[in-house]
Amino acid sequence: MDGEAESLALHVLRMIARMTRTLFGAALLAVAAFATLPAQTNKATTAAKAPFTVVEATIPEMRAALEQGRVTSHEIVRQDLVRIATYEDRLHAAITVNPRALEEADARDRERAQGRIRGPLHGIPVALKDNIHTTDMRTTGGALAFENLVPPYEATITKNLRDAGAIILAKTTLTELANWVAGAPTPMPGNYNAVAGQGYNPYDPRKDPREATFDGRPALNTGGSSSGAGTAANFWAANVGTETSGSILSPANQNMLAAVKPTVGRISRYGVIPITADQDTAGPMAKSVADVAIMFGVLESASPDPNDPATRRCAPPPGRDYTKFLNRAGLKGARIGIPRAFYYERITPPEAGGGRGAAPGGRGAAPEGRGGLADDQKQAMAQAIAVLRKEGATVVDPADIPSIVDTDPKDNFLLFGQCSGVNEGRGKDERCSVDLKYGMKRDFNKWLASLGAAAPLETLADLRAFNTAHQKANAIKYGQSNLDISDEMDVERDRRRYEADRAKDIRLGGTHGIDEIMKAQRLDALLFPGASGAAIAAKPGYPTVIVPYALVANAPTPPFPKGFDAKLSPFGVSFTGMACSEPKLIELAYAFEQATKKRVPPPQFP
Repeated sequence: MDGEAESLALHVLRMIARMTRTLFGAALLAVAAFATLPAQTNKATTAAKAPFTVVEATIPEMRAALEQGRVTSHEIVRQDLVRIATYEDRLHAAITVNPRALEEADARDRERAQGRIRGPLHGIPVALKDNIHTTDMRTTGGALAFENLVPPYEATITKNLRDAGAIILAKTTLTELANWVAGAPTPMPGNYNAVAGQGYNPYDPRKDPREATFDGRPALNTGGSSSGAGTAANFWAANVGTETSGSILSPANQNMLAAVKPTVGRISRYGVIPITADQDTAGPMAKSVADVAIMFGVLESASPDPNDPATRRCAPPPGRDYTKFLNRAGLKGARIGIPRAFYYERITPPEAGGGRGAAPGGRGAAPEGRGGLADDQKQAMAQAIAVLRKEGATVVDPADIPSIVDTDPKDNFLLFGQCSGVNEGRGKDERCSVDLKYGMKRDFNKWLASLGAAAPLETLADLRAFNTAHQKANAIKYGQSNLDISDEMDVERDRRRYEADRAKDIRLGGTHGIDEIMKAQRLDALLFPGASGAAIAAKPGYPTVIVPYALVANAPTPPFPKGFDAKLSPFGVSFTGMACSEPKLIELAYAFEQATKKRVPPPQFP
């Protein structure tokens, strides 16, 4: 980088420091103090080769450049920090930047020079969703009550990353408390939180101009509660998100990233702010399937975590090496099912007459049906299915999920969603699952207790009271209806209801859902459009791997005003399987990715 560009970067760092909240600004200024240090690169080696750039660089490419002496970790981190300084004010992708990132990079460089390589991420910068504990940076969950919380213990996955040599460059923005704060009547927009405000999508980082939603939310959905914006814009090599129902897959889909949403229990949740242990999991998001395979192996522990009993569910492969499943011919001979009903075509649930709906599919279609794809999405999926066949897969079409098409209302997945918002509080929740609102009361209070003296609050009720008392500070801009309906649950008295609903969730999502069709048709995976399969796979805790694939219209209802030139929206394809099937899903996803190579970086962030 030339002196003029670096001077500009430092100016922007200082400008952001003045404009942003105190801790974030202080971190950027601390980073700026180191930004002019020379990279510890062997100049004789690098002079003969093209300069290394972090833009669209994969983890294997970074590793190779580090091993060959073409770049240092210091230089990689420095480039990332300059990109953050240049573009963060448009994206709000980070809540906190690590002020010691360059020091840590120098330490990894010294270790490399001494022949000590910690693991597959040695010297590579990554980011963590800001509900994952770090003891050297705050962990806010996006909630004002935790704005200054530095946890007394590290998350297991944070330790695993550091042990593998990774540099935790930043904590990413998120929908506050993983989007379990505000449901109806005023649901919280994706990637909004009280600490950092609204996050934006790098493929169209503008505000929604429609009058009813002109409150700062993005024109292009950012997807889920785990920000993928910084990874898409090359602020860091990859990031770790968390998902309860869609918060890894949806932002990966909306930011043209690959991701692994793991089997619940594959990766430890110890040190992650919870919604419910029944469905919560962490997982990697990156620009390629190879990158997420490397990250996935690092996040998984070598043996079950005594702090998370669910980690006994799946056994890791030898050496936790998922890169051996990166098989270019992985689709040959595979059996892939196409769940047409609801996910591709609109259907009418049984309470409305049952059967396959005749309404046209997609956005703006007739109201009597549910689900389905818009025309451009249908075209993209038709092309994706053609790729599967060309690559040697057997496509089972249709492979409808039994619980989606079941004509008995009590056995139909579409008629038993998760209770959320004021309309599904106590006494109004007979037709929805209490799993999430019950789990939040149970597991959030346990998490607060685990903080000991560091906890700013003791209970969920305390959090609600804090939010109410700090409304003028924007603590609950969109209300807190989900926290309210969670707190009215009684963990002991409501246990039977919870257990019944949990059993039904597993039956409709798993036994009578994904399991039934996959076993009947001997399938290796189901192919879902975008992140649409997230909710049904979340109930039994099943894995999915998503791959970037297409760009489609961003055409919301009601439409944008005339003159607003909406940019295209990323759209991926997802491979979903039964518990512990990540090796096969990675193989299928990698083969599909290599056959298509459709990822396009966001053009406004070169």
